[in-house]
Amino acid sequence: MTPRHLLTGAELTAAELSALLDRALELKRAPLASQALAGQSVALIFQKPSTRTRISFEVGVHELGGHPLILRSDEMQLSRGEALRDTALVLSRHVAAVGLRTGPDAILEELASHSTVPVINMLSAGHHPCQALADLLTLREAHASLEGLRLAYVGDGNNVARSLAVLGTLAGMHVAIASPAGYSLEGEVQLAPGATGELSFETDPHEAVRGAAALYTDVWVSMGDEPSAEQRRAALADYRLDDALLDVAAPGAFAMHDLPAHPGEEITAEVLYGERQRIWDQAENRRHAQKALLELLVAPA
Repeated sequence: MTPRHLLTGAELTAAELSALLDRALELKRAPLASQALAGQSVALIFQKPSTRTRISFEVGVHELGGHPLILRSDEMQLSRGEALRDTALVLSRHVAAVGLRTGPDAILEELASHSTVPVINMLSAGHHPCQALADLLTLREAHASLEGLRLAYVGDGNNVARSLAVLGTLAGMHVAIASPAGYSLEGEVQLAPGATGELSFETDPHEAVRGAAALYTDVWVSMGDEPSAEQRRAALADYRLDDALLDVAAPGAFAMHDLPAHPGEEITAEVLYGERQRIWDQAENRRHAQKALLELLVAPA
């Protein structure tokens, strides 16, 4: 059988996404209810550092009854020039699925093209779909339905913003992204075929957040952006998520952040650690959403 991969999130249908979120809520209520990976292993390859991704996947695979096989790139023959094709063919003989946290999307795509088991994007330069699944789960916990809900992303148009656009519109949401000139995703997002939601772009963060149920931000200086750090901070200075910006949004709106955060830059400490956020729920929800995803890809009903 041809394996199902999750590289961008656009591989899912709207019905599958809704069912996945429903299942994630069930698994959150009963974390040990499923043994879908009993007797199986999942390879988790980290070519980039990780805290939340590693913890949530490793614990999640264990809770599903499986064995998480943590592989660092410097511990593999990939670091000495072994072909991705060979790595994919070998891994496929031993594990039920492969997760990869990497840089260029081309690496992920090549691994998936040769793998006979599902490949999951745990982060790439272009996409972060597992984070977006956790984000939608967090929004589902707060709202009965995602249909028509407005989510405002404020800041750098990066992989997190792109995945929110892809999966948010697939869930029927209106995703509004506000970024300064030179940092926008406009024209760079390919939505899922079944997307019914709306995607809009703004330069004024206040316009993006009006009527929004949640405000989302991410770091201004991501891994690899260090050489342009000061330039990026200057360009994004007006896009900080603070209480004043939350006041412009819909009543009861809350802040979201995929972490790690830099209090005082993209978000204030008052918001990050205050009562108007669900950031730490997001961090936990990575595990539950990813468990539902693993069930879907590895052990579909």
